[in-house]
Amino acid sequence: MQHLEFALADAQTQRPSPWSDIELVHCALPELALDDVHLGVTALGAQLAAPVVIAGMTGGHPRAEELNRRLARAAQRHGVAMGVGSQRAALERPELAATYSVAREAAPDTVLIANLGIGQVLQAGPDAERMLRACVEMIDADAIAVHLNATEEVVQPEGDHDFAGATAALAAAARALHPLPVIAKETGSGLAPGVVDRLVEAGMSALDVGGRGGTSFAAIEGARAAQIGDDVRARLGDLLADWGIPTPVTTATAARGGVPVIAAGGVRTGVDAAKALALGATMVGVGQPVLQAAVEDPHGAERWLEGFLFELRATMFLTGSCDVAALRRAPRVVLGATRQWLDQLEAAEGR
Repeated sequence: MQHLEFALADAQTQRPSPWSDIELVHCALPELALDDVHLGVTALGAQLAAPVVIAGMTGGHPRAEELNRRLARAAQRHGVAMGVGSQRAALERPELAATYSVAREAAPDTVLIANLGIGQVLQAGPDAERMLRACVEMIDADAIAVHLNATEEVVQPEGDHDFAGATAALAAAARALHPLPVIAKETGSGLAPGVVDRLVEAGMSALDVGGRGGTSFAAIEGARAAQIGDDVRARLGDLLADWGIPTPVTTATAARGGVPVIAAGGVRTGVDAAKALALGATMVGVGQPVLQAAVEDPHGAERWLEGFLFELRATMFLTGSCDVAALRRAPRVVLGATRQWLDQLEAAEGR
């Protein structure tokens, strides 16, 4: 519950949005009608009406049940995918399962993504497959995300600090759960090219890059630490509030890995989404703004998504792109710090 409150209190990274470094080139002669722009994509073994995932954010406390119901209704209405928050709470307290399973009740046709942390997978050892399958069964999921949250954990007063064997654990999960898609999901610090290579080799079905630019879990954990008088971790949370690889950078580099990429981290508008798709993302993840809309009004998430998808369609129209595949071929300009990031990463890789 604390995490939700801090996220809604706008615990965002403080630097300017990295999406401002990406410019899409205007096409004065689109040669298509706005209504002809098609947002549909095939992802995670299903057809989606639009390339959007409502990010896994909440569950495990009484307030979450209604919020997940509202988010799921929005996903169902607009034909997009949805994740739930970490299901660790319900594994430890089965009476909380309804705060997650409500998503399937409200969205019988939606692609749902279960969610468990790499820390729990590692701690479970040989019992990890059973735990992961329990998460999937809890919400009748179509895929499962294993979230990678080292930045959050190192600040969190009660955090897990041992990630040894994480790559092998992910590979074992992918083998055990096959053919169910297993997604590696960063939570705000991005995926470096070398990490992308390791995740692809481990058999991940998709990568949720979770880059810097949106909600800062280091800042959230720092604020929680401050509340209990842990000055050391509160200071660390401040220092690491802007830690990580900007979302446009990690999106562009991860897109070369050969598996579907979900661009998440600071995607606030349909224009941001179009930029992410132009950089090679298969889908975009949206979090804080749609959650805020759901909190404020029972149908707020549905209305927010409607506007977001209209912004995306309009931006695609203005680039002359009839679908997502065409948008990936549309000209774009990369400026500022993002250009420097990409140039230096490419130089380091010898590209």
